[in-house]
Amino acid sequence: MSGPQLSNASAALTHEVEVLDERGRRSTISIPAERPLTVYLDKRELVTLMTLGGAPEALVLGYLRNQRLVAALDEVLSVQVDWSVDAAAVVTRHGIADLEQRTAQRVVTTGCGQGSVFGGLMDDVDQLSLPADARLRQSTVYRIVETIRGQQSIYKKAGSVHGCALFSAGGELLYFVEDVGRHNAVDAIAGRMWLDGVAGSDKVFYTTGRLTSEMVIKGAQMGIPFLLSRSGTTQMGHMVAERVGMALLARCTGTHFLLLTGQQRLLFEPQLLAAPALAVGQAMGQATGQATLPATAAAD
Repeated sequence: MSGPQLSNASAALTHEVEVLDERGRRSTISIPAERPLTVYLDKRELVTLMTLGGAPEALVLGYLRNQRLVAALDEVLSVQVDWSVDAAAVVTRHGIADLEQRTAQRVVTTGCGQGSVFGGLMDDVDQLSLPADARLRQSTVYRIVETIRGQQSIYKKAGSVHGCALFSAGGELLYFVEDVGRHNAVDAIAGRMWLDGVAGSDKVFYTTGRLTSEMVIKGAQMGIPFLLSRSGTTQMGHMVAERVGMALLARCTGTHFLLLTGQQRLLFEPQLLAAPALAVGQAMGQATGQATLPATAAAD
């Protein structure tokens, strides 16, 4: 069975505006091009996502996946995005059973853009399973951090966005998404993984945002055993990670990180810190084969 029919409605990621500085000097700067995208599921209005609009079809699919509204990609016939009306129309093959009931309860999350999830936040967490034997080398952590540091990004040009990325177990960058918030960025990667048939069991997920319970749950639903951030975590994010057996690494900058959960999953390499400038540089090597996904999705 073929995949869903998709539009190709990538939008401009930045917008030019004129500003005056403290001396009254005039210049032009780039700012993120935030826009609303209202999702209609089988003609029923579902949610409005605030997004950059770089990969809206992947965003919508990932949102449906991570909200547990659609269990398999072959349930979706089409996703058509039309920016003239700021809308995405999703058509499923057989409809969504009990959609009204399943979307009646909404939990507002900690995203700066008022992220939300349908149903109880902790529903089915104990049914999530991550591969017990997945391991990550310390040198791979450093390679990932260095790759993100050198990545060309909307943040460097315009600021005010978050980034998420998916890496192989060896530290190769597979997808990179930026948006006005981390929640839609992770959904866009989930959608892209679905479309490309990419499994999460041997992958590493990186986000610039906080490791909240919602981020951990979404990562676990995608089957990913490692979640890295340059930021910190919350008590509930920590608790969920322990329950599902995920390795959480926070405050990842340079050669520093804090391993919060899943200690058995990280393979420490003490020699990397014996002569950091040389050893770490050799361990990271050159990040090659980078395939980036155009920016997507809503606020953090």
